Amino acid sequence: MQIRAGGRRLGPRTEDVGRTQLTVFVRFNSSHGFPVEVEEGASVAQLKETVGRLQGVQPEQLRVIFAGRELRSDSTLQGCDLPEQSTVHVVLPPPGSVRHSQMVLQRRLGRGVDSLTRLDLSTSRLPTTSTGLAVILESDPEGQSQSPTHTESKSHSSFYVFCKSVCKAIQPGKLRVRCRSCKQGTLTLSRGPSRWDDVLLPDRIHGVCQSQECDGRVAEFYLKCAAHPTCDEDTSVALDLIMPNVREVPCLACTDVMSPVLVYQCAERHVICLDCFHMYCVTRLNERQFIHDPRVGYSLPCPAGCSDSLIKEVHHFRALGDEQYERYQRYAAEECVLQMGGVLCPAPGCGAGLLPEEDRRRIECQLGDGLGCGFVFCRDCKEEFHEGACRERSAPIAGGALQGYLVDEEAAMRARWEQASQETIDETTRPCPKCRVPVEKNGGCMHMVCPRAQCKFEWCWLCRVEWNRECMGNHWFG
Repeated sequence: MQIRAGGRRLGPRTEDVGRTQLTVFVRFNSSHGFPVEVEEGASVAQLKETVGRLQGVQPEQLRVIFAGRELRSDSTLQGCDLPEQSTVHVVLPPPGSVRHSQMVLQRRLGRGVDSLTRLDLSTSRLPTTSTGLAVILESDPEGQSQSPTHTESKSHSSFYVFCKSVCKAIQPGKLRVRCRSCKQGTLTLSRGPSRWDDVLLPDRIHGVCQSQECDGRVAEFYLKCAAHPTCDEDTSVALDLIMPNVREVPCLACTDVMSPVLVYQCAERHVICLDCFHMYCVTRLNERQFIHDPRVGYSLPCPAGCSDSLIKEVHHFRALGDEQYERYQRYAAEECVLQMGGVLCPAPGCGAGLLPEEDRRRIECQLGDGLGCGFVFCRDCKEEFHEGACRERSAPIAGGALQGYLVDEEAAMRARWEQASQETIDETTRPCPKCRVPVEKNGGCMHMVCPRAQCKFEWCWLCRVEWNRECMGNHWFG
């Protein structure tokens, strides 16, 4: 095996040709990181040996921490979900200290901690009846992932972010955790997050920080763009309504089946693809039909007109692109002024927000600090200021109104996430009569075996009772 650290080859070169290399950035005791190249399939113990040799310490004293959990020495780096260019923390606790006993306790707690790289929190944004959609892939004691019931190993991303530093686009994201006190990734979690609130709200999950100079106990979650290597400060905002279209629900606008999609939080859980979402936002922006909500901000509801469906995380509108998003921010600021009882300067190219006295009809857009244009106008008719009554405006030309973003009712009916998912569950899955876990039937005979290792109940797909001779004789094959 060949391991390189900081550009130097360590150990003998033996039959390296054709072997895949994995680059891992190591931060020893929260110091500056250095790259280590390991072969595909290298173990955590081998990484400890390399770092121990470089730092002059015994490998068995080292602890390797990644994404909120301590990695077992007998696990492989790839089995611990370390993607290319990942950063791991290697810590050396003071011998015989209280910190060491805390780490022993944490290792016992941490065995059940879910892998942040394979976590799916979308169930907390979908109805409780969406059984089987999103699962947490837990790690078994050997470090190998277990396949959830009737769900294949996921090749899609569970998180999406808007990368504003490099990609300038919506990209798959990766969830990470650090100590809130020292901002280092040396915190090991007491439990993994199970809902988006665990990630987005503070003080929800605790752990133990393994840094020598820190006694932090509170976890701080953040997301990064998974499309390129990132530094510690390069974080992105979670787009929690964007998720993989694992149930192949058609878009409510174009009716195509796309992935990923945005799932609205309306009662119908309508689905819209990202291209149509962009078009919907631009159309509503051009017509200035965004809604100003005092709690949410400048936002949009579901295109199908559903109530209580405003997007609460306005960073989703980053999908507009830089130019249109700048318009969105400007219109949002203007709408805020109007909601406060202010007015906007009607002069072409100005639009400055003004907060005049309530009973003042003469408004002057004052010059100063690069703002304002000096235009004086009437508050009532928005024309150049005049004495006396305002002139009546001519009626608008028929047909001159802007056309809205229309959604076909039939398309909206087909684009309901929950309806599509429930129909799929009803057609292809039935609960195990013993443990009630949904089990999928994709062909074969009527003899079913519950896939849960703790259950393994044998039952009949048609009768939904324990498998018996009558089932075997009458409808083994339907």
